[in-house]
Amino acid sequence: MEEKVLEILRNLFEDETLDSTCSQKNCEKWDSMGHLRLVVELESEFEVTLEPEEIGEMVSYEDIIRILKSKVSVC
Repeated sequence: MEEKVLEILRNLFEDETLDSTCSQKNCEKWDSMGHLRLVVELESEFEVTLEPEEIGEMVSYEDIIRILKSKVSVC
């Protein structure tokens, strides 16, 4: 799961250097539109539905992993 999320972040934000420290604070392309595209990609890839509260909490790679792990039974 972790590698797949990194792959999505790298592809979506067109930056192969992104790693587990990626967040809205240090990723220039992670703006509001990028966030919406990220949510769509994550929901599609992991076959989950994210709640508005969860979407708002997803401000870093670590947050994404934490939320996805709570929703996906098999990692």
